[in-house]
Amino acid sequence: MMTETFQSFSLNKDIMRALDTLGYHDPTPVQAAVIPEALKGADLIVKSQTGSGKTASFAIPLVQLTEWEENKPQALVLTPTRELAVQVKEDITNIGRFKRTKAAAVYGKSPFARQKLELKQKTHIVVGTPGRVLDHMEKGTLDTGSIRFLVIDEADEMLNMGFIEQVSSIIERLPTERVTMLFSATFPEDIVRLADTYMKAPKRIEMAQEIAAPSITHELIQVAEEEKTRVLQNVLTVENPDSAILFCRTQERVEALFDALDAAGISSGMLHGGMAQEDRFIVMNKFKRADFRYLCATDVAARGIDVEHIPLVIHFDVPMEKEAYVHRTGRTGRAGHSGKAIALMAPFEEKFIEPIEELIGFPLKRVEQPSQEAVRAAKPSFTAKMAQRPQRKRDKGERLNKDIMKLYFNGGKKKKLRAVDFVGTISNLPGIEAADIGIITIQDNVTYVEILNGKGPDVLRAMKTTTIKGKQLKVQKARN
Repeated sequence: MMTETFQSFSLNKDIMRALDTLGYHDPTPVQAAVIPEALKGADLIVKSQTGSGKTASFAIPLVQLTEWEENKPQALVLTPTRELAVQVKEDITNIGRFKRTKAAAVYGKSPFARQKLELKQKTHIVVGTPGRVLDHMEKGTLDTGSIRFLVIDEADEMLNMGFIEQVSSIIERLPTERVTMLFSATFPEDIVRLADTYMKAPKRIEMAQEIAAPSITHELIQVAEEEKTRVLQNVLTVENPDSAILFCRTQERVEALFDALDAAGISSGMLHGGMAQEDRFIVMNKFKRADFRYLCATDVAARGIDVEHIPLVIHFDVPMEKEAYVHRTGRTGRAGHSGKAIALMAPFEEKFIEPIEELIGFPLKRVEQPSQEAVRAAKPSFTAKMAQRPQRKRDKGERLNKDIMKLYFNGGKKKKLRAVDFVGTISNLPGIEAADIGIITIQDNVTYVEILNGKGPDVLRAMKTTTIKGKQLKVQKARN
């Protein structure tokens, strides 16, 4: 059987250029299975876990199939959490950068008016959480008349969070002539029922569980509840990972664990749903950049953390929901890397283990707590690592974005300016082509234009003395 390549999908040259810049050279198994079917316009039900390259498997076809000339949204992606909505939007934007695909993210605890303004602009793909998407639909600020593609991402997590009724309400408001793709790591009855109700003869694609791959080691340590923090610190000392996610059951447990690690001088951060949205984004970005090593997090808050290589996941609290074990552990062992998951099991948590083992299809390996001798031997290396600044991780979009400059113009719709006016004027500048122009966002009084390929300074300099539709606009490098 011939190995699939991105070239074999006959993708738009601008998408291929973006994929190459992002370092996407060979499709992952889920991408190889999903992309060709999605490009055919088939309804798809995909069983695939987090960290398998799933987002790109639907983002690439969406960018390929949406038409730049259409101003209204053509695709809707539903995600269970705000963090995941932002991450998916960033991935779509990166993949569609050179095709000038405009994606918007809408989610709760973010100003509605700002989202309303963004949705008034040309927007090809909308990514959002069910509650806020439904809110925009009901208020008439999200035009669904041109939507031809619907993606339901992490459907089982939507169910766990009580969003399925909202998802159904959203689907009822969409055009019936559309392509629907549903992604889920597990398939409870309610998810099957949702698919049966709203999808047309969907093709089923089931990926082998990467969680069961030999590259991921699963261990279980029995520990008294009151000893968990001490044992965790010993495990971190012996394992000495560059980074890890430490999953807790509640917000209070996250805060207590973070305080204990911080007091011990262990480089860590915390993330939970009780934190302000802005603070959550700051923490996520710091973890992605490796500003600290270990993240204490609740299940929900950690959705959307897309970090390429996390060598260790520790279940500080064994999850009560068996599916949560799959989602948590899916944070390690990604993209062919090795990984390890260690569960710290208090006596009362033993009842949660058997359902987990039934779901993943094999027993967790019982191991002893690290011995004092092992901890003492490992301590110097661990202490030395804690004293070092973590090696900075490159964001996968960093290389793509480094040659982009966003320009601000002090004119927009009220001056009767359109995207074509900016494209026409800028592409006529010496040494500038239409391919050097990225996403254009026109608001009532201002316009933002992305200039690609390192040509931003040239355009900025030239536009200071060049008119657009006979108007001399103030132009400067945009602050953000």
